[in-house]
Amino acid sequence: MEKKSDILYPEDVAETLKHRDILKKKSFLRKLYIDWYNYLINKSKEVENKEGKILEIGSGGGFFKEIFSEVITSDILKLDNVDEVFNAEQLPFSDNSLKSIVMINVFHHIPRPYLLLEEAQRSLVEGGKILMIEPANSSFARFIYTRFHSEPFDVNGEREIKADSPLFNSNQALPYIYFERDLPRFQSTYKQLTLKSIHYHTPFSYLLSGGFSKPSLLPGFMYSTVKFAEGLLRPFNRKIGLFCTIEIEKIKNI
Repeated sequence: MEKKSDILYPEDVAETLKHRDILKKKSFLRKLYIDWYNYLINKSKEVENKEGKILEIGSGGGFFKEIFSEVITSDILKLDNVDEVFNAEQLPFSDNSLKSIVMINVFHHIPRPYLLLEEAQRSLVEGGKILMIEPANSSFARFIYTRFHSEPFDVNGEREIKADSPLFNSNQALPYIYFERDLPRFQSTYKQLTLKSIHYHTPFSYLLSGGFSKPSLLPGFMYSTVKFAEGLLRPFNRKIGLFCTIEIEKIKNI
C-alpha cells in the first residue's frame, strides 16, 4: 500500500529535496557529511555479526547510499532515493536483524523517540548499535541554537513533540533530554540498550559551511584546515561543540 506522507507533507518533501540539492552544490558542507558518513560506516563495521543489515533513518535529504551502497536508506516521506518508506516509530524489520541503525539530525524530529528506542532494542542484533549525530547541548551550542536557528531548543521540554510535520516539528534538545538529562530513565527502561558514549564535536565547520540556509563562508578546499583547527580545540568540545555523536549498544539479555 502506497504511503501518503509525500502527499500529506508537500512542504517537507520540497524542503528535503532542497537540502539534497544544497548538499550536492556546497563543497564544504558535503565534505563534512562525508566525514560523518564514514564515521557511521566504520562504527557499524565494528559489530561482529556479519548478517545484520545497516539501516539509515531519515535518508531523504542526504547521499549516504553514494558513499556506502550496502546501507538500507529510509524515510517517512516517499522519495526517489530511499529504499524503504516507514515511520521510525515502527520499524518493518524482524527481531535481531539489524547490525546498526544510523541517523544524522533525525532523532530530534521523531515525535515519540521512546518508540524508536523500543523498536531498536527489538530489531538490533546482540552487539548492534544505534549511532546518531545530533545537536549538542554545550554552552556555545545553546547560544547558537536559541538565537540563530529556526528550530526550538528546549532542554526543559517534554520527551515527545507534535507529529504534524516530520521535518518542521522538532526539539533539538531531545538527544540531551533522553541521553543526558533523563539518562537514569533510559537505563531503567531499555534493559538491553547501554549508552556507550556521547562525544561533543564540530564547533565551527557547520557554521562556516553555511549549513542549509546560509551561503558558505569558506570554499571546500579550506575544509581540512578548519578540521585541523577543530582538532586542536578538542579539549574544549564539551563547552563549544555544536554537535554530538551518540553511540548506544544492544547488550545480551540477562
